[in-house]
Amino acid sequence: MSDLDGNEPLPPAPDIDKPNRWLPSLIWLIPVLAAIIGATQVVNWMTNKGPTITVTFATGEGLEAGKTKVKYKDVDIGDVVAVTLGEDGNRVVAKIQMAKEAKKFAAEDTRFWVVRPQIGASGVSGLGTLLSGPYIGAAPGTKGTTRSEFTGLDGPPAVPPGLKGREYRLHGESLGSVGIGSPVYYRRVKVGQIASFDLNKAGDGIDMSVFVEEPYVGFVGTNTRWWHASGVDLRLDAGGFKLNTQSLAALATGGISFESDNGQKPAMAAPAGTRFILAEDRAAALRTPDGPGLSAVLYFDQSLRGLAPGAPVDFRGIVLGEVRTVGVEFDRARKSFRMPVTIDLYPGRLGQQFIDAFAGDAKGGQDALTLMVGHGLRGQLRTGSLLTSQLYVALDFFPGSQKAALAVHDGQLILPTVPGSLDELQSQLKSIAGKLDKIPFDDIGKNLNATLKQANATLARLDKQVLPEMQDTLAAARKTFSSAESLLAKDSPLQSDLRQTLQEVTRTMESLDALSDYLERHPESLIRGKPQEKKK
Repeated sequence: MSDLDGNEPLPPAPDIDKPNRWLPSLIWLIPVLAAIIGATQVVNWMTNKGPTITVTFATGEGLEAGKTKVKYKDVDIGDVVAVTLGEDGNRVVAKIQMAKEAKKFAAEDTRFWVVRPQIGASGVSGLGTLLSGPYIGAAPGTKGTTRSEFTGLDGPPAVPPGLKGREYRLHGESLGSVGIGSPVYYRRVKVGQIASFDLNKAGDGIDMSVFVEEPYVGFVGTNTRWWHASGVDLRLDAGGFKLNTQSLAALATGGISFESDNGQKPAMAAPAGTRFILAEDRAAALRTPDGPGLSAVLYFDQSLRGLAPGAPVDFRGIVLGEVRTVGVEFDRARKSFRMPVTIDLYPGRLGQQFIDAFAGDAKGGQDALTLMVGHGLRGQLRTGSLLTSQLYVALDFFPGSQKAALAVHDGQLILPTVPGSLDELQSQLKSIAGKLDKIPFDDIGKNLNATLKQANATLARLDKQVLPEMQDTLAAARKTFSSAESLLAKDSPLQSDLRQTLQEVTRTMESLDALSDYLERHPESLIRGKPQEKKK
C-alpha cells in the first residue's frame, strides 16, 4: 500500500491496551494516609487542648515563643506560644497554651512567675535554669471561678506550692530587718517563713502574713506571742555578759519567733487568719499586758543631753513606762527656757494589788499619782550608764522636797520634778567654791609670811643666846648625875650605912611586935608592971 504521491506505504498503527478506569493508582495512597494522620493529630490536639491564658510580666527576659515552658513540680503543663508588648508599653504579655490536665491552673487565684537563678532569704534557687533557660513556674489555685488573664509575680512565692500549713496575720510598728522568705522560729527551730508584707492602710504600722508548716501548726494558739528575732541581745548585768540570738541565719536574713505566754503547748491550735501583735523583742512580747496608760509631762531646768525618746521611766527598779518626746519651751513668766519631757506611764505594772485598789482604770491611776505626789513623789533625771552617758527618768519619793501637787493643764498631767543628783553635786560644789572665794587668802598669806619672819628671828636668837647657856646647864647636870651614880653604887659607904640602918630598924620592929603581943595577952601589966619570977 502506498500513498497518493507514490511514496512507500506507511506502517500499520500499533495496538494500544486501555487500563481499567475503576482501579485507583497506588500513588494516591500516600497523600490520603498523610491527610488521615494529620486529621488524627488535629483531633487529638483539639481533644487534649487545655485553656489558653495570658500572663503579664514586668519584663520579658528569658521568654521565647515556642521554647519557654510552663512547669509545675518540674513537669511541663504548657507552652508559651507568643510574647508581645502590652498596650501600655510597660509590661510584657505571654500567651500560654495549657495542657488538658492543667485546667485547674486557670483558677482565679493561680500564681505564675518566671524562674531564674536568684539568691533570696530562703537560699539559692533556680540553678537548673543556667543550662535549660528560664521557665514559668505555676502554683495552682483553689477557687472554683476561672479566668484567662493573670498578672505574674516578680519572684517565686515564699511558700512553696503544695506545702501544707496555715497562714497568720501579724501587725507590728516596723518591718525591722525581715523580708519575704525570712524564717519563722519556735524555740530556735525553723517552722515556717514570712509569706508577704504590706504597709498598713492607716500608715501606722506593717501588716504581714506568716506561714507555719503543718507539723508545727499545733504550737500556735490564741495566746501566742510574736516578736522580732533578727537582732542581737547583748546585756551586761550582775551576772556578766549575756548574748542572745536565734541563729546566724537570723542575723543575715532576719526572722520572727513565737511562743505561748505560759511557755506550754496550746490546748487548741489557732485557726488560719488569726491576727497577732508583733513585738520588738521577747521581753516586750511576753510581758503582762499593761492595761490603760497615763500620759504626763515633767519640766526640767537642766540639760537633757543623753535623754532620748524611748528611754525608760523607772520607779525603784521597775520600768513604769518610757519617754515619748523631749522638747524645749520658753517660759514668759520667768523669762527663761524649760525642758518638757512627755512620758507614758502604765500604773498596772505596779502589781495586781495596785490594779485591784484602783480598779485598773485611768481615773484610778490618776488618783494614785495625786496621792503619791502628796507624799513626795517626784521625777528626776539620772545617769543610766557612765560609758554612754545616757539618761533616764526616775520616779521616787523625796520626803524633804518642796511641797507640790499634781497639776493638770489642757487635760495633760504635770508631775513635779527635783534636780538630778549630779546637779545637786554641782550646786554644792558651786556653794563651796563661793565660800572659798570669800576667804582672804592674800591677807592670810601676808600674816603667815610675817609670822614666819618672827619665827626665824626667834630661832636665830635661841641659837645665839639660849643654846650656849643650855650647854653649860647640861654639863652641870652631867656632873650631878655622876655624883649620884657614885653614891648609889653597891660598894659605896652610903650604901653600907643605909643597909645597917635598915637592919636596926628591922630588929626594932621585931621587938615592938613582941611587946604588942605581950600587952595583948597581959594588959594588966601596964598597971601592975611585969610580975617577978618565983624563986625555986
